[in-house]
Amino acid sequence: MAVTLNSDGAAMTGQRDGVDLFTYVYRPADVPYESPRPYLHPLRTRSGAVVSEYRPWDHVWHKGIAWSLPHVGPWNFWGGPNYVHAEGGYVDLHNDGSMEHEQFTALGPCGFVEDLAWRTPPADDGTPGDVVVREERTVQVVVPDDDATSWVLTFRSVMTNVSDRPLDLGSPTTNGRENAGYGGLFWRGPRSFTGGQVLVAGDDGSAAPADAEDVRGVRAPWLGFVGRHDGAAPGPEGGSRESTVLMVDPGTNPGGVPQWFVRSVPFACLCPAPFFSEEVGFAPGQTLTFEYGVVVADGASDGDRAARLAATGRRVLAGESVVEAGHVEPVAGR
Repeated sequence: MAVTLNSDGAAMTGQRDGVDLFTYVYRPADVPYESPRPYLHPLRTRSGAVVSEYRPWDHVWHKGIAWSLPHVGPWNFWGGPNYVHAEGGYVDLHNDGSMEHEQFTALGPCGFVEDLAWRTPPADDGTPGDVVVREERTVQVVVPDDDATSWVLTFRSVMTNVSDRPLDLGSPTTNGRENAGYGGLFWRGPRSFTGGQVLVAGDDGSAAPADAEDVRGVRAPWLGFVGRHDGAAPGPEGGSRESTVLMVDPGTNPGGVPQWFVRSVPFACLCPAPFFSEEVGFAPGQTLTFEYGVVVADGASDGDRAARLAATGRRVLAGESVVEAGHVEPVAGR
């Protein structure tokens, strides 16, 4: 059975077997300081467990899973303040831009294609900012036939610099802050996932648990996170219920095999950062393509299971169940 998509004019929900696997908010009501942009939240396992966080008090611009870039030339499409090395910390530069939904160009049983315009901050009189990037975004869902506990979300962003200046992509680390190279497809886990277990791919294809502090900045094709949910699991044994979120890079993105921004404490997050320690150039008229897979699974994972989930994610990224280009169905509020 395919995933059923429903839109209310501001958000798209994907449902399978009575569970809302994700909600994609494409017309957010965020203030400019939080860099309004589409995001995926709630994100759920197939049993319905929520594995994402929205607007946590410590970083209100963290929104489930979102394409979030802190340094796009002089603009911030991440939200919040900017790291300024000369100031020795974070400064509100009032440079937070927005990613605005324009239209869905394709809609199929497994996902959608969307056009977005990236705007610089509005003027003081409310005049909209300039469009500096145009993006075609594809989001799709694949539910494996051979695994009743997992599903895969793929995210593809085709970005074109439509401004008249370079908009090189960077991070706080490229701006001088050591080992803080976040930016890209960023997942924020639930508060209860704090202190969870990170799983990292080895050079020989194996996988093993690792300390998040040791892994941050390491290059790897995928990374996984196992977290616990509040509340007792059903059944006579009780105890905590666990879930796994795993992010996969296909190896074809700008910047090469990504360095990972990951935390387990003080909060759970994963981000395959393509410009962790080196900027990715983005010249006027240039187009850049980024693609990732996110595997969401019920239950804890050891190294062997994580490797199997990653293999599933790679197979999906290789072209399984791609949204058919040009196939358009009416969408409420398109």
